[in-house]
Amino acid sequence: MGSRRTIRYSLNTIADILTQGACDALTLDWSKLRYSHTAAVRVVLIENFAPTTANKMLSALRRVLLEAYRLDLIDAPDYQKAIDFPNVAGEAEPKGRYLRQSEIAAILETCSPDSPLDIRDAAIIVVLRGTGMRRSELTNVSLEDYSVASGELFVRKSKGAKSREVYLPDGAIPYLQKWLSIRGDRPGALFCRVRRGGHLDWGRMHSDTIWKMLQKRAALASLDSLSPHDFRRTFCSDLLEAKEDIVTIQKLAGHASPATTAKYDRRGSETRRKAAQNLSIPPQKRK
Repeated sequence: MGSRRTIRYSLNTIADILTQGACDALTLDWSKLRYSHTAAVRVVLIENFAPTTANKMLSALRRVLLEAYRLDLIDAPDYQKAIDFPNVAGEAEPKGRYLRQSEIAAILETCSPDSPLDIRDAAIIVVLRGTGMRRSELTNVSLEDYSVASGELFVRKSKGAKSREVYLPDGAIPYLQKWLSIRGDRPGALFCRVRRGGHLDWGRMHSDTIWKMLQKRAALASLDSLSPHDFRRTFCSDLLEAKEDIVTIQKLAGHASPATTAKYDRRGSETRRKAAQNLSIPPQKRK
């Protein structure tokens, strides 16, 4: 169902929807919820979140109602009605399309050099492009995980509970340094929230915020919809096309197997045919 942080975020979001900020996950009396409440929550989630994220939140809602039922805080008929809502229809987040350099440049151009929010977003974009990190990994990176000297980012216990190091291209470092000049050296999330007026909120961003930010930037740049995973696909595809070692790319991307990395290879059959011609075969003996 997700990590504790994701579940907490989901329940806090639902509590905020139901009480307009008066309660959070710990103070809301979940046993009072009825079908009219849960159906209304579902509508708001559809309007504000990607289908995958909305369904994770609805799963968290079902789980907390189940606990209320097990504790005899809600009657069986009310419980059954309250959870009688379908998941949100729609495709999961796209598996990723290849982004052209011109598209990446176009979304960067939507970021103002004078706005703290835009400076942060530009830094996020180049980190995604330059490292192929998952959006959940990016939101978990802390300031102390970044080495200014080497351009290294330490990704802690990502998918499969494995940690790894990734490295920023030289061109990405000025974007990140500009953000850090605004963010300062306070411990915590490398990319924190930015409120209206450019005020920093030191809480960690939610991964869905990254998805929505890219949707907004793509619309501003008059581009087709894009997702964080598009940068990951582009990262792997470009390194494969540059003939980098697939095991090295696997380790940089945090894939469990080189077979997963190979799926990102966008090179055609002609490239593979030429590769085969490089193999040496002993000449056939003449009779």
